[in-house]
Amino acid sequence: MAMFINQLRQALRRLGRAPMFTAITLLTLAIGVGANTVIFSVIEGVLLKPLPYPHADQLIGVWHTAPGINIKDLNMAPSIYFIDREQSTTLQDIGVYDGDAVNITGTGQPEHLRGLDVTDGTLPLLGVTPALGRLFTRKDDTAGSPETILISYAYWQQKFGGASSVIGSSINVDGRTRQIIGVLPRNFHFLDMPDAAIVMPFQWDRSKVKLGNFSQRALARLKPGVTMQQASADMARLLPITFRSFPAPEGFSVALFQKANISPNLRPLKKDVVGDIDKVLWVLMGSIAMVLLVACANVANLLLVRVEGRRQELAIRAALGAPWKRTAAELLFESLLIGLSGSLIGLGLAYAALRALVAAAPTGLPRIHEIGIDLNVLLFTLGLALFTSLLIGAIPVFKYAGVKATTGLREGGRALSQSRERHRARKALVIVQVALALVLLICSGLMIRTFQALMHVDTGFTSPDTLQTFRFYIPETQIPDTQPDRVVHQQQEIADKLAAIPGVTSVSFSNAIPLDGYDTNDILYAQDHTYAEGELPPIRRFKFISPGYLATLGTHLVTGRDITWDDTYNKHPVALISENFAKEYWHTPQSALGKMIRVASTDPWREVIGVVQNVHEDGVDQAAQSTIYWPVMMDNFEGQKTELRRGVAFAIRSPRAGSQAFMNEVQQQVWSVNSAVPLADPTTLGELYTKSMARTSFTLVLLCVAGAMALLLGIIGIYGVIAYTVSQRTREIGIRMALGAQRSQLTSLFVRQGLALTAIGAACGLIVAFVTMRLMSAILFNVSPVDPLTYIVITAGLVATAYLACYLPSRRAATINPVNALRSE
Repeated sequence: MAMFINQLRQALRRLGRAPMFTAITLLTLAIGVGANTVIFSVIEGVLLKPLPYPHADQLIGVWHTAPGINIKDLNMAPSIYFIDREQSTTLQDIGVYDGDAVNITGTGQPEHLRGLDVTDGTLPLLGVTPALGRLFTRKDDTAGSPETILISYAYWQQKFGGASSVIGSSINVDGRTRQIIGVLPRNFHFLDMPDAAIVMPFQWDRSKVKLGNFSQRALARLKPGVTMQQASADMARLLPITFRSFPAPEGFSVALFQKANISPNLRPLKKDVVGDIDKVLWVLMGSIAMVLLVACANVANLLLVRVEGRRQELAIRAALGAPWKRTAAELLFESLLIGLSGSLIGLGLAYAALRALVAAAPTGLPRIHEIGIDLNVLLFTLGLALFTSLLIGAIPVFKYAGVKATTGLREGGRALSQSRERHRARKALVIVQVALALVLLICSGLMIRTFQALMHVDTGFTSPDTLQTFRFYIPETQIPDTQPDRVVHQQQEIADKLAAIPGVTSVSFSNAIPLDGYDTNDILYAQDHTYAEGELPPIRRFKFISPGYLATLGTHLVTGRDITWDDTYNKHPVALISENFAKEYWHTPQSALGKMIRVASTDPWREVIGVVQNVHEDGVDQAAQSTIYWPVMMDNFEGQKTELRRGVAFAIRSPRAGSQAFMNEVQQQVWSVNSAVPLADPTTLGELYTKSMARTSFTLVLLCVAGAMALLLGIIGIYGVIAYTVSQRTREIGIRMALGAQRSQLTSLFVRQGLALTAIGAACGLIVAFVTMRLMSAILFNVSPVDPLTYIVITAGLVATAYLACYLPSRRAATINPVNALRSE
């Protein structure tokens, strides 16, 4: 212990004598270690940590695939759920869930809250224990039973003050009185869905369920010892039973579902929660790890310079009999002290960064509530600290721990030129820095090119920041289904009121706004197309729009005409189609006009009256869906007598969009028509567009920061090598100048030396980038991972920056006084 304390005092004394060196090395390592700790914390919380439910390894996401209609991931249908739950031999239980939104009325100002619809077995599958009351039972989830709900802990505290008397009380949800039977536990998060304030049972009537309606998601728990392959075979066995047990919807046939070739497509539930974010996170982890390596190379270079200044001291120790092991231990102890101290500072920076990250909750980053610094992260940081300590201390130890007494004692004059051997390690470190910096810069350049490609995609809508949207739902308790015209009249009246607001140029409504996550899809038949036996037409995106919707969004009508109010109220059999669908079936938009399309065999054929510009409904990085635009009210659609959209999204074009004052005026105008319904999800299309780009933006920012850090450290390394070389070759420079060397020649000598190191590093970096950048292909858009323009521009920029880093210290060689240089010994 006394020896340890003595070594610690000596190391601290040496570091204290060089405060600039100490500050730079600690800050460099802190940034590198802190950045790696942040990314590892995200990876550990999102990818590595099991889901926070009992026996999470038994939980699976239940999906299907339908190659007959070209659907890779098909949701759950009520008919399949009932048969799976009743007859499966491999599942403990299966539950179905779906996001919802509800309106709470009768207790002051109407509220719009997030909701969650579940079957009675869904929450028990996740091991949920209510904070108060009970969960749903089979009776609660049976059609015709009294309507019950669960509420979240946060809503219980906010609305009811945490009173236990809430159990048994009732609230009005979407015009229906529902009894509160339980409160969900504090901090409960259902998978990675937005936290719901209200949870309701589906209450499907089994006797009325038909095939189809693949609109919900499902999860299940495997029985102990059952594999996913066994469960998949079991559920595949049950699908034919499903087709025999339930009738097809009106206008469809059981054969249609059989031709779709539906089969189970099971996966770990964790995959449903995480999605495909793993590719992005591992790319970021690799990039930040490269930054740490660059930082270590930089610090190792500084330590080399520092140890070189102690060569005489080390030589004297060797002459006095000090063993090389003791010298090596001393050098390693100092590097360990630097590495641990820098890592500790980095851990503090990581803690602050993670708190900011969780508070910001970037869109597209799942399990955000589970990200933090836990024992695994601390162990990772400790391992990183030891690794960096050994890495930065290894080179000085290998070069100088065994220095011979005669070697060091003969090098007393500071004017003596250093040998090539003494330069070799520092040059090698600079080459490594340049190579890694180039790889990171190319990675950043590819993401910049991806972002540019995304920004130049024709979205199918214009000026999204000036388009205000909100959702509005007219419940059946206000206007019954027997009076569909009244619903549309009220929606039109609201649109007219909104159009009268100063600054508003147009108003319309639809079942969905681009990028808002609402979608409806189904197959579509064309009258003049025949289908082979067993063949089904592909799935198409359906949108239900009011007249003027296209003009409000800035979506061009390629040819034909728009849907009118006369078409809507008189229920004319008309439709619009997207340009890509028109070209797929009829080669040109003009040829599509007058063609007839329908969904179910009992539907009337509907005339294509217009062709619409393609719209990227799901994001600019996703292909534009083939879309059919229907009126908001129709007769005999999809086998139903009346098609009516009670829940619609209003779109308001105004330069005032996005301001709270504007939304206050909007709310007053809506409530002047119907004051019993709240406005839901107010936002702008610009905000939705920004969220759709969030993952790309997040990746771009982190990669650019990593690239900039690596470039800065690499350039500092080059600058340091050249500056140190100039300072150590003062006598040689003086001799050269005395013999007639021009100042420009001396400057060029050192610039060439720096550029040679840069060239070698760049060549190595290009080789590494060419091999590894293919790993980025999954997160690139319309950009090749070996894009030549990116490689050329980034390499040229790096060389130009390196030239400046070489030129600035090289100018010092030209300012040296040869007389003073020759006198120096």
